[in-house]
Amino acid sequence: MGAQVSKQVERRKAISTEKKALVDLKQSSGIDFPGSDYHPTDRKNWMLGLDPGKLHINKIVWPGTHDSATNKIGIPCISRPFAQCQSLSIYKQLVRGARVVDIRVQEDRRVCHGILLTYSVDVVINDVKKFLSETQSEIIILEIRTEFGHEDPPEFDKYLEDQLGEYLIHQDDSVFGKTIADLLPKRVICVWKPRKSPQPKPGSPLWSAGYLKDNWIDTDLPSTKFESNMKHLSQQQPVTSRKFFYRVENTVTPQADNPVLCVKPVTNRIHGFARLFINQCCSKGCADRLQILSTDFIDEDFVDACVGFTYARVEGKA
Repeated sequence: MGAQVSKQVERRKAISTEKKALVDLKQSSGIDFPGSDYHPTDRKNWMLGLDPGKLHINKIVWPGTHDSATNKIGIPCISRPFAQCQSLSIYKQLVRGARVVDIRVQEDRRVCHGILLTYSVDVVINDVKKFLSETQSEIIILEIRTEFGHEDPPEFDKYLEDQLGEYLIHQDDSVFGKTIADLLPKRVICVWKPRKSPQPKPGSPLWSAGYLKDNWIDTDLPSTKFESNMKHLSQQQPVTSRKFFYRVENTVTPQADNPVLCVKPVTNRIHGFARLFINQCCSKGCADRLQILSTDFIDEDFVDACVGFTYARVEGKA
């Protein structure tokens, strides 16, 4: 028992030290970057506001959400706090400005996070289609994967094509160099990541797993995650040279050996440092690699930071 208590004391010290490291870095470096003072007048239509004819797919800093469809997962006040990474529906996230959503499914097409379940993926698709019907120039990256430890839903690729066919941007490397205006009226880049089923093939309506990459590490230590994100991002090619999307997740994850297991208090350790991350990308010379930035519990300031840096790229200021 004494050893376990001692371990937890050390863990709390490590978390406190790492949070202070980020606070100190923020105080010394600030959070300014090209476009940091830009705020879209309409987050629901922020791509339209940046001019679809000037906005290239590979120049966008895409605001994304992590474990996007967990707003109603599990049992309220019992299991939900251990798996809920977003409080808003997919539709409301898109209205707020998110343009990349991360959906995990199991064999019966229900959305899940580990062993906890929520609504059918039909709810997600309907939310996406509702948003698309209310906008004209907003493009979405819809990532759907079979959750670890689960089986692929049967014929799920056909289901996605049937549901989203008219909106789907087909898998094609040339997309990365195109503007939004070039792709319209198609609106959805759907990346389907099955565990055992065949991957989508080149030219198909769906995109294969290799087109959306990241270097996720499982930690609840904020500075450790921040530094890992920076390290892996700096090792990527510039966005203008890549033929895939690369994601950085501004999140940390509860650990089984730590008494704090609810998502929100843990991820809040890094949540407020998204602007600092963009600032550091600029100061360390890897801002030209930044592409997808995702978060838990997305808010307006996170969206504005991503859109602001995108605006700076469009205007040739970044």
